[in-house]
Amino acid sequence: MFDTIVIATDGSESVRRAIDVALDLADRFEAGVHVLYVVDESEVESSPERLRDEMREALADRGEQALAEVQEETEREVTTAVVEGRPAGVIGDYARENDADMVAMGTRGRHGENRFLIGSVAERVVRTCPVPVLTVRQLADGETEDGPTGTPEMA
Repeated sequence: MFDTIVIATDGSESVRRAIDVALDLADRFEAGVHVLYVVDESEVESSPERLRDEMREALADRGEQALAEVQEETEREVTTAVVEGRPAGVIGDYARENDADMVAMGTRGRHGENRFLIGSVAERVVRTCPVPVLTVRQLADGETEDGPTGTPEMA
C-alpha cells in the first residue's frame, strides 16, 4: 500500500508523534522513508538583509539536526533532504518528484474556533499536496493516546 513515505519535519516537538506514526507505518509496509526539512525562505527574506546568510545557515543547521534526530529513531535507512523555499509548495513538489505514496507531518492541534482558521503549513499541504497527507496532532498536556486524563471538562 505504501512504498515511499515522506516525513516533513520542522524539528519541533509538535512533529514528534507524526514521526513515530510514520516510522511505524513504514515498518509495517516495508516502505522507504524520506525525511524533509524546508528552510522557509519567507523567514530568511523577513530578516535584515545583512543577516540573511547567517539566518539561512542557522535554519539549515537546525534542519540537519532535525533530520539527524529522525534518523536516530529508526534502524532503517532513510533519505534526508534540506531544501529552501515555501514549505507547503516544497513538500508537495518533493513528494511528487520522489513518487511518494504519503506525506506525514505534525500539527499543533488547535481546538475550538481556531481549528477552522488554522492557516498553517499543514493545512496548506493538505489542500495542495498531490498525494495523501497524514497529519498527526500533538497531544495536549495531560492527554494520552487513549484520551484526556483526569476529570473531563463539562461544556
